Amino acid sequence: MLLRSVGATMALPLLEAMTPRAKAGVSARPPVRMGIFSVTGGTVLESWRPGGPGPLGALPSILRPLEADKGDLIAISGLSQSGRCDNVNAHEHCAFKHLTGADFVKKEGGKFYAGVSVDQAAARALGSQTLLPSLELGLLANQYSFRSPEVAVPFEGNPRLVFERMFRGRKPVAPNWSQRSATSTSTSNASKPAADSEDRSVIDLVLAQSKGLRRELGQGDRRTLDGYLESVREVEKRIAFIEARHQQELLDLASPGPSRLNMPANLPREGVPIWEITRPIDQDPEKHADYIRVMSDLMVLAFQTDTTRVVTFAAGSDDCMFPGVVTVGYERHCHTLEHQGNSSRPEDADPIAREACRQIHAWYTSLFAEMIRKMKAIDEGGSSLLDNSVILYTSYMADGGHGQGDYPVLLAGRGGGALKPGRHLVYEKKAPVSNLYVEMLNLMGIKAESFGDSQTSSFAGSYRGRLPGLV
Repeated sequence: MLLRSVGATMALPLLEAMTPRAKAGVSARPPVRMGIFSVTGGTVLESWRPGGPGPLGALPSILRPLEADKGDLIAISGLSQSGRCDNVNAHEHCAFKHLTGADFVKKEGGKFYAGVSVDQAAARALGSQTLLPSLELGLLANQYSFRSPEVAVPFEGNPRLVFERMFRGRKPVAPNWSQRSATSTSTSNASKPAADSEDRSVIDLVLAQSKGLRRELGQGDRRTLDGYLESVREVEKRIAFIEARHQQELLDLASPGPSRLNMPANLPREGVPIWEITRPIDQDPEKHADYIRVMSDLMVLAFQTDTTRVVTFAAGSDDCMFPGVVTVGYERHCHTLEHQGNSSRPEDADPIAREACRQIHAWYTSLFAEMIRKMKAIDEGGSSLLDNSVILYTSYMADGGHGQGDYPVLLAGRGGGALKPGRHLVYEKKAPVSNLYVEMLNLMGIKAESFGDSQTSSFAGSYRGRLPGLV
């Protein structure tokens, strides 16, 4: 009622904070994006881990599909998870800690308890700068992403719904970063309202009228009113941002960036039920590969159009079958092979099942390589989309036996120029995986001293929550 009384339909001001700060005539730097491409079932370490530390030589067999791209990669060895759990199975234990690095995870009364995941920490800090704070994609049996220790983020498995969420009411366009730089200063200055302008914030008028009301309220009601007014201000800021973004995209449509859009192929038809998508994926590797390709294309398109700067993709499922991909033995079920092919000592595992696991992970890598090459081909005005990204390729387990030591970790991209790829970094003291997440947040421009168990893990050692030599 207060909003209606002051005319809430008046034009809203464009806030200076909603456009990038840059000097006129200076090319705006494209933002850094964070992508997580997580596969299932760990890996086969001896076929994943490169040789000694230093420049990347010939890649091992699981990473061999990336041989032509190793100049854009950093392999990291020695990172581990620790932490306790209660009332969860081994897969849930690994999944809940995967992106959170939580000290303790549990399930109680049907609810999950973990910690904030690294993708959601980035989304919380940067989400106000894009239309969507983050995207979570894929066929997820266990939870990876957590907005808070008790709130898990659902993953969308239908590519059609992902595309509609990204572009409902707007046309995909490649940002012209140089043009955005040239227009940002003049736009923000021209849009700055005068003190006596009718374009003053609606909420400022509401606050003026609410002073008398506030004096009549008790302490509890005052807090309620203040919280309400603050939430209205946030909604107003978001509306103003969307309006400003719409105007910017109209300029981009008239003069788009230098690269063609990476539009996804083979989106499911509208209204198709999710089971019609998932059932063939579980049984047919060709359908599975097509699914990974379309979801990867959506990740690339989300980054290219600056729809979001944070995407997590869970590729695959432990329950998938791999006929044709696995060419040894008779077993084709991924979960069965994970257990048969893993042991506390590789030499004690079933060698045929272990070779089958190696083939599955090399298959996943070949699809990851396709995505990386598409990102590298997208010109953002003197640098590529891959240059302006940090993409983590990993798994939610270290190996198919629910291992937590020496996770497979590969970073692709240059983090906006902060990373020097083409290297293998080895950390011998079981540094927490959370240390990597601290580094990734800092690469996104988010000042982070710690994350998860980076400072509290029993393996923290002398690394002090960081990964020396990475940046």
